[in-house]
Amino acid sequence: MNWQSCWIGFVSCGALIVAIGAQNAFVLRHSLRREHVTALVAFAIAADAVLISVGVLGVGAAIQRRPEVLAVARWGGAAFLLGFGVRALWRARSPVGLAGAAGPATSRRRALLTMAALTLLNPHCYLDMVVLGTLGAAQPANGQLVFVAGAIAASALWFVMLGVAGRLLAARLANPHTWRWLDLLVGATMIVLAIRLLG
Repeated sequence: MNWQSCWIGFVSCGALIVAIGAQNAFVLRHSLRREHVTALVAFAIAADAVLISVGVLGVGAAIQRRPEVLAVARWGGAAFLLGFGVRALWRARSPVGLAGAAGPATSRRRALLTMAALTLLNPHCYLDMVVLGTLGAAQPANGQLVFVAGAIAASALWFVMLGVAGRLLAARLANPHTWRWLDLLVGATMIVLAIRLLG
C-alpha cells in the first residue's frame, strides 16, 4: 500500500473539513442536544465518501488525461488552498467560540433534509471535491485509491468525533483560544499542501 498517498489524502481532507462551517456546526449542535446524531453522522460520512470518490476517481481521472487541464487545475487548486489557509490564519487573529446549541426540537426527517441541503447546496463542497480530485490525480497510479481511503477515513473520524464527543468537547469548543490554535494548524497545513501541489 502507498502509505504516503494515504496520509496525504487523510491530511488534505482533514484540513479541509475541520474548518467549522454550516454543516459541521449543524452536526455538532445536534450532538450537543443528543438529537438524531447517528443518522446525521452516517449521512455526512456517506455523502463525503461519494463526493470524495467522484472527485478523485472521476474529476481527478478526467483532469489527468488532459495535461493542460491538469496544469490549470493544479494552479487553481493551489490558489484555493492558499486562500483557504490565509483565511484560517486571518481568523486566528480574532477567534470566536462555537455558538450555543439552543433551539426547538426537530424531526429526524427535517434534520436530514437540512443536512442534505447544507451538504449538497454548499458551493465549498464542490470546490473541496475539485481540490481533492486534483490532489488525488497528482498521486502515482497505485496511490489514488489509498488517497481516497485516507480522505474518507479523515471525514469519518471527524464526523464521528463531532457526533460522539460533542458534549464532552462543548466547553473546549466554546473557548475562542481552541479555535485560534485550530485555525493556525489548518492554515499552515493548507499552505504546505498548496506548495506541494505545485512542486
